[in-house]
Amino acid sequence: MEKRLPGPVDPATDLEFFKLLTGSFQRLVGKALVEPGQGPGWLYREAPAVVLVHNTDPDPRFIYANVSAQARFEYTWDEFTKLPSRLSAEAPDRKERQLLLDAVERQGYIADCRALRVTKSGKRFWMENGIVWQLLDEHGRSQGQAATFATWTNV
Repeated sequence: MEKRLPGPVDPATDLEFFKLLTGSFQRLVGKALVEPGQGPGWLYREAPAVVLVHNTDPDPRFIYANVSAQARFEYTWDEFTKLPSRLSAEAPDRKERQLLLDAVERQGYIADCRALRVTKSGKRFWMENGIVWQLLDEHGRSQGQAATFATWTNV
């Protein structure tokens, strides 16, 4: 039976989720998401790059958003972890977003992504040089999808 992530994780202390996130990135992308010695607390509180994860629900919901993601998208942790991930893009851009996610599901990951996104207050920005990857456990089962980016351009 497929293991499903239960819901929002404890971002600063959940070592198992951190291993799933960083391990799937390493296996698929071929490089480390974090430097040695940087753990879940660092990734959540201090990482300069945005890191987001949504689950495998039919209408996927965010289950992880580090502090950089919260600042960029203007949502609190509690707001983010109740938010369907489709709402990170405006309605006209959701089809393109879904095509990207479908391609990630087929290919494992896509690097150098550029995508139009929207904040809680309606400000638009281009995610630049993003990496979107399948959140795969050590048995190859999908637990969701994740994205990271460190640069953006306001629109």
